[in-house]
Amino acid sequence: MNNRWRIGAVSYLNTRPLLLGMEQSDLMDKIELVKAYPAKIAQDLVDGNIDMGLVPVAITPFLKDPHFVSRFCIGAETDVASVCIFSDVPMEQVEKVYLDYQSRTSVQLARILLEQYWKKDVEFISASEGYIDLISGTTAGVIIGDRALAARPHFKYIYDLAGAWIDHTGLPFVFATWIANKPIPAEFMEAFDHANAYGLMHLEEVIKSIPALEQVYDLHKYYTENISYEFTPEKRKGMELFLSLLK
Repeated sequence: MNNRWRIGAVSYLNTRPLLLGMEQSDLMDKIELVKAYPAKIAQDLVDGNIDMGLVPVAITPFLKDPHFVSRFCIGAETDVASVCIFSDVPMEQVEKVYLDYQSRTSVQLARILLEQYWKKDVEFISASEGYIDLISGTTAGVIIGDRALAARPHFKYIYDLAGAWIDHTGLPFVFATWIANKPIPAEFMEAFDHANAYGLMHLEEVIKSIPALEQVYDLHKYYTENISYEFTPEKRKGMELFLSLLK
C-alpha cells in the first residue's frame, strides 16, 4: 500500500526555489511528486488524483473542502514579469486576446482586468499549442510562465497582469498557493514549509541549475523582486478579492 502524500507542483521557473529544498530533503521518502502545468495540476487536485498541489487559486471554488496549508505561495507585490498580455499594438487597439491554455487563474485575471481596468470589450480566443506565433496585429495574447519570459524581447507592448491588478486594487496578487483537498498533519506541513524555505535561502544554487534562461531574463531579479513567496495577510486579502470577483 502506498502511504505517501501525493503532491502536485507546477514545473515552471517560479516554483524552482520551493521545490529545491523539497527534492533535497527526506520528505521525498514521504511524498510522490507530480509535475505539470498549472491547469493540469489544478484538475488533478479537483479530481482527487493528488492530495495537495501548488495550484492556481482560481480552482478554489471547484474544491469541496479546500485547505490553504502553507505559508508560501507564488505571488507578486509588483510586476511579476511572467504573466502578461503581449501585443504588437497598444491596448486601445487590441480587438482579440488569446488565452493561455496552461492557466486558469491568469486568464481569469486577464478577463477581469480587461473589463474593469482597461475598460476593453474584446473577443477571447481559447488558445492551443502554438498560439504564440499567432499573436500579431490587433490580436494579443496572455502568456504565462517560462514562455512569457522568453517572449519578452519579441513584442512591442507588454502588459503585466500583476502590476495592473495592484494598480487597480491596491493589493498584491496570488497566482498559486499550496492547497490541499483534505486536512494535512501539522507536523508534516512544518517539515514541508521548512523544505520550501531552504530553496529561497539558496537562490544562487537554483539559478545555477538553469543557465540557459539566465540569458533571457535576470533570474536573480525574478526571484527576489518579481515573485513574492510569503503568503502574507495582505496577499490573502488580494486573493479573497479576486475569488469574490470570479463569482
